[in-house]
Amino acid sequence: MHTRVAVIGSGPAGLTAALYAARANLEPLVIRGLQPGGLIATTSEVENYPGFVDGIGGFELADNIEKQAERFGTKYRDTLITSIDASQRPFVLHTDDGDQITADTIIVSTGASPRKLGVPGEDVLANRGVSYCATCDGFFFRDKRVVVVGGGNSALDEGLFLTRYVKELVIIHRRDSLRADPILQERAFSNPKVRFVWDSTVDEILGEQSVTGVKIRNLKTGEVTLHETEGVFPYIGHVPNTKIFTGLLDLDENGYIKADHNTRTNIPGIFAAGDVVDHVYRQAITAAGEGCKAAMEAVWYLADQDFKASKAEAINA
Repeated sequence: MHTRVAVIGSGPAGLTAALYAARANLEPLVIRGLQPGGLIATTSEVENYPGFVDGIGGFELADNIEKQAERFGTKYRDTLITSIDASQRPFVLHTDDGDQITADTIIVSTGASPRKLGVPGEDVLANRGVSYCATCDGFFFRDKRVVVVGGGNSALDEGLFLTRYVKELVIIHRRDSLRADPILQERAFSNPKVRFVWDSTVDEILGEQSVTGVKIRNLKTGEVTLHETEGVFPYIGHVPNTKIFTGLLDLDENGYIKADHNTRTNIPGIFAAGDVVDHVYRQAITAAGEGCKAAMEAVWYLADQDFKASKAEAINA
């Protein structure tokens, strides 16, 4: 099948891009992948997306944007893109079910996945005490004890945000010193709610219906201790979902797509938006804004291509 705009990814960036492209009568195709709605769809409640006074479920928010985009002509396909041929126009996208999709433009919004601890209990208790977004979920841990795992900027930034709500914050770090910026370290060390567990990792997250504790292993002594907690926030990095773009699009040293402030990549006609380019904010609202920009850029790009084509036809007529 052919589409003028192929959107790869269906989180807030991709769905917003589809909405804007659809309203430009381009009938975009969204390749939803394995997780329709993106990471936001796994969040139980979103309270910081403008317009929802009482908050909204993450799945409901994504579903609403999806239906809004569909209303204007967006089409959806539940498949994965395995490779892209950008050597020809239109672009050729190969799917995991052996099909091909041709597209005049591509908007990449495949997002980034939180790097997981990979320990027992983590997946089972996701969204039941295990969270990867303090900004999204911090309010739900008011007056509770929580654990943050990590020692970089994200761990301390998000941890300090959590201290607005929690009773106690324990930061578990596998080394005896932090990698975070000095100003963040100073703030953390001076915060009375924060204490540190050094040279340690989390071996297991405990609980049945919700998190009740963690098993902590000291890397120097091997001693394993039980720590009671009601929340676990792993901040050991994010992994951008850019594997299929290696060798095609310019990536930075961490694997994020390099795009200019207009969402344009190194290949004309391919744009990128959302967490696949943003390793700083990682919010639904910023991703949606980037999706809007990418769609508008795609609309302008196609209008320019159409003008050049019609001009060439007129000359050759």
